[in-house]
Amino acid sequence: MTLYQPFLDYAIAYLQERLDIQPYPIPTGFERKEAITGKGKHQEVVVTTSYGFQSHKLRQIRAAHVQGGNSLQVLNFVIFPHLKYDLPFFGADLVTLPGGHLIALDMQPLFRDNLTYQEKYTQPILPIFQSYQKYLPWGGDFPEEAKPFFSPAFLWTRPKETEVVENHVFAAFKDYLQAYLDFVDRAQPVTDSHYLADIQEAQLSYLHYRAEKDPARGMFRRFYGEEWTEEYIHGFLFDLERKLAEVSLVQQ
Repeated sequence: MTLYQPFLDYAIAYLQERLDIQPYPIPTGFERKEAITGKGKHQEVVVTTSYGFQSHKLRQIRAAHVQGGNSLQVLNFVIFPHLKYDLPFFGADLVTLPGGHLIALDMQPLFRDNLTYQEKYTQPILPIFQSYQKYLPWGGDFPEEAKPFFSPAFLWTRPKETEVVENHVFAAFKDYLQAYLDFVDRAQPVTDSHYLADIQEAQLSYLHYRAEKDPARGMFRRFYGEEWTEEYIHGFLFDLERKLAEVSLVQQ
């Protein structure tokens, strides 16, 4: 069972169709990792595969795909724009556990309370969000501290049936990704120094939150150990701070 492989295949093919994407460096040891979990007839091999790309306007396009048989399927697919653009992040967290599916899909805003920003990046996708409400109803409470990082078009749902994921979630994933790349097409570089500083601060704030609160941390630690997990989170999944530090060293 590889529930989210079609999502990943579609995303990569579509990105290649729309953008001139190049490989994004994946640190050694993170391209693929395996572990064995469970005992006896419940034993499963868990494989985590990483993918990384970049383009002229997008600093990092990356995916972590975890395949653990019937007990675990995860795709975390995130796009981080370059710091000279005020684009939101594209974020898809698609999780399947024995108890059901957890789906989070959004264009996560840099400035949630800025009305001009919301008019530019949230209003155009609200019709997409609303079109899926009857198939993908609201998934219930999520942490208060997370709310500033999500848009009013945050698609958060917990479908019970796998066919809902295969059909409606997949369709929503395609629509959100297409809309995001439309934003990328139109994006112009920011030249105002104060706004550029705000963009960097907003990106770092989001990455700090995600790196510290990554819901996959416990899972990865269980499978691959603490050292690998922390390096994977800070050195690949949410690596902006490291990259900025490298640039600073070079410039000194």
